[in-house]
Amino acid sequence: MTEVKNIRTLTLPEMKEYFESIGDKKFRAIQTYEWIWKKNVRSFDEMSNLSKELRLKLAENFSLPAITVDTNQVSSDGTVKSRFRTFDGHFIEGVLIPTEKRQTACVSSQIGCSLSCKFCATGYMDRKRNLHFDEIYDQVALLNEQSEKVYNTKLSNIVFMGMGEPLLNYKNVLQAIDRITATDAMAMSPKRITVSTAGVAKQIRQLGDDKVRFNLALSLHAASDAKRDAIMPINESNNIEVLIDALNYFYDQTKNDITLEYILFKDVNDSLEDANDLIKIYRRIPTHLINVIEYNPIDNASFMKPDEDKTQQFTNYLASHRVNVRLRRSRGKDIDAACGQLANKK
Repeated sequence: MTEVKNIRTLTLPEMKEYFESIGDKKFRAIQTYEWIWKKNVRSFDEMSNLSKELRLKLAENFSLPAITVDTNQVSSDGTVKSRFRTFDGHFIEGVLIPTEKRQTACVSSQIGCSLSCKFCATGYMDRKRNLHFDEIYDQVALLNEQSEKVYNTKLSNIVFMGMGEPLLNYKNVLQAIDRITATDAMAMSPKRITVSTAGVAKQIRQLGDDKVRFNLALSLHAASDAKRDAIMPINESNNIEVLIDALNYFYDQTKNDITLEYILFKDVNDSLEDANDLIKIYRRIPTHLINVIEYNPIDNASFMKPDEDKTQQFTNYLASHRVNVRLRRSRGKDIDAACGQLANKK
């Protein structure tokens, strides 16, 4: 049996060609396109302004493999974690993070991850496959629906900081962002989208060549190669010097914001010597911010969070050396929805 084509892989001109080929009118393509990308339907049956006969014909000729919500968990701080089910039975997680000023969707780009970062729950999972661009889009659409339902407001920001390494699913991530920002779809500003990477230098440079319009975050987490090698195996092939060069290239080509992400681990990377090393890196990159992040414990790792005094000492030291630094408090820790905790737990 021949596998039918995913209708969401068709461009609008291709969809118009299809409707013409079956003797129907071009405006049916526009209606169908709006159902898919603006109204985010998950079946042909929901396309109520198309005839039943046409809906059946579409279902015979195309698939619409949308992801669905499997479970939701709500944190005491209002954070909502969703476990999504893909068409082929895999699970991924996305998070809605509400604050007074913004509604942020944290989305996944892969099922599992291949990078094995020692502090990240997803890193202990196998990578099953990349997510298709429309599956990434679905996460944003579903989290936007949640935001409207629970908080009566649309999403304001999107961060690719969920499961997987976005730059190892380069084509699908960029195609998803293209749809998310398209005027005939979700029409979000690319300036409100941040893609986070563990540090794939070649692809960071490719982002520059592609003149992307979204922002970039580097998960640095250690300011020396020796320490970064120990907690992030990717550093062995993408060391700090190589990443500095790639980030400068990205900025030269795009002028987009770059953020450095730095999780504090007790007695690992939280000394003033570490802070000095971090300042040196900050001075060499046109980064607008360092996010110092609280560590969130996971089952497979023995890292610990520094005490509050040590954390404040570290961030205050950075600030006293004219570093634009922000301490990012964890959200959703009680439901394993915080940074580094996503692992498809029920």
